[in-house]
Amino acid sequence: MIKEKARVKTFKINDTDVTAKSDSSILEVANEHGIKIPTLCYFEGLSEVGSCRMCLVEVKGSDKLIPACTSKIKEGMEVITNSPKLESHRKMVLSMIFAERTHTCSVCVSNGNCELQDQAIELGLEHSHVPYIHKHFELDASHKDYVYDPNRCILCTRCVRVCDEVEGAHALDIFGRGIDAKIIHDMDEPWANSESCTSCGKCVQVCPTGSLFEKGVSSAEMVKKKNIVTNLIQMRKDR
Repeated sequence: MIKEKARVKTFKINDTDVTAKSDSSILEVANEHGIKIPTLCYFEGLSEVGSCRMCLVEVKGSDKLIPACTSKIKEGMEVITNSPKLESHRKMVLSMIFAERTHTCSVCVSNGNCELQDQAIELGLEHSHVPYIHKHFELDASHKDYVYDPNRCILCTRCVRVCDEVEGAHALDIFGRGIDAKIIHDMDEPWANSESCTSCGKCVQVCPTGSLFEKGVSSAEMVKKKNIVTNLIQMRKDR
């Protein structure tokens, strides 16, 4: 089967005319033109899942908000990436994320280097708009080098996807539903007992919060080295 070549389409983002290949997502085109759309689950080079709902945008003529990371561009469409409606929506999404787990920034290893914290600062979110749940999970510090703290996990699945799509181990998955959901290793084994994990650390580096971190770091000391993964992905594309 011959794959059809992507055609060039013209549309608008925030009243600016742009052109891009038809197989491009709204988010990809926005990034190419320096237009900021907030994301948490998106990571360049990994599959898009649209789970965090932070990248929803408006399309003129439609009452629905659509995820920019998974929506392909269309000829003549008019996209709005910033509006009072979108700001209100994003604040509510962040509120629910903060309320579901324990995100006390002052004692977090990723304080000052956290994408969730950055989003809250950019949006001016000073407190949650919904009641806190604070369901407690046990930490998994069984691995010799790394720790998984489910209490700071936002279930973005970056770790799951990088383990599967880049490392090829598929040692991680989501177990449970709703507020009970968490990331597990193999069949919910302690991390140290995982037979699939290669201890590569890619999952730690792509985590947007302080949920996955290296042992031995204190508050505000964990800096994620995302370029380790992005450079590897780019090298594979260039082959």
